[in-house]
Amino acid sequence: MKKLLLASAAASLLALPAAPALAQASSPHSWSANVGLFSNYLFRGVSQTNGDPAVQGGFDYGYAAGPVNIYAGTWASNASWLSDSRAYTSSSLEWDFYGGVNGKFGKSDFGYDVGLIYYYYPGTKAAGTVSANTTELYGALSWQWLSAKYSYSLSDYFGGRDASGAKTDGTWYLDLKAKYDFEGAAKGVSIWGHYGITEVAGTYAAGRDPSYNDWNIGASYTVQSSVFKDTELGAYYSDTANINRAVYTTASGKDLAKGTFVVYVKKTF
Repeated sequence: MKKLLLASAAASLLALPAAPALAQASSPHSWSANVGLFSNYLFRGVSQTNGDPAVQGGFDYGYAAGPVNIYAGTWASNASWLSDSRAYTSSSLEWDFYGGVNGKFGKSDFGYDVGLIYYYYPGTKAAGTVSANTTELYGALSWQWLSAKYSYSLSDYFGGRDASGAKTDGTWYLDLKAKYDFEGAAKGVSIWGHYGITEVAGTYAAGRDPSYNDWNIGASYTVQSSVFKDTELGAYYSDTANINRAVYTTASGKDLAKGTFVVYVKKTF
């Protein structure tokens, strides 16, 4: 059970929507919504749906306070890992809430983003199971098409405990990403690459350490006009490295962290 609880730590970069952009000068307020269909829900390289499709969507609000944007949002997806592992007797949803501030350093191309996110899993826990609900503090720096984001868990990491039963707060994740958005005739096309490092707090027996790295590479196209304007079509390949496969393999023998392709369609309003 513990090993599958820790497997939850593995969110596709695409899963969580980006914070809203700065509002237009006509109003300091901005709103947006998104909904998407994904062939698999990967979180940090590990499937949250046992390899099955996911429907995901969210809402975002932003307030431009001078050079700083204050934002808040919520996002949800179907997820089966808790019920699959029998950690919860009923659970089929991940519901996230987040907020923070972002902006630029003066007139430079350097930006920042600082915030807090709460991962909520409604449902009924099995007896003796630690709640999977998790709170993370994050901070990010960016420059043009490069970014680095550091997330730090303030609670047990998705219900995981180490070999002695000690808490796993203090677990951290480093997300390094390069994303390039084309302009001109190729406007709407984006390509990206990502490398992530998960360091799970605690002490573990040899060969049972749940820490690992993940990476992905992909491309997308966002329709620029017509009735399908702001519809994004994308695909990426994701895999993990330096991982103890047994920790992320289900009782039925399914490897949740194996290399896989994901395709998706997402609409932003």
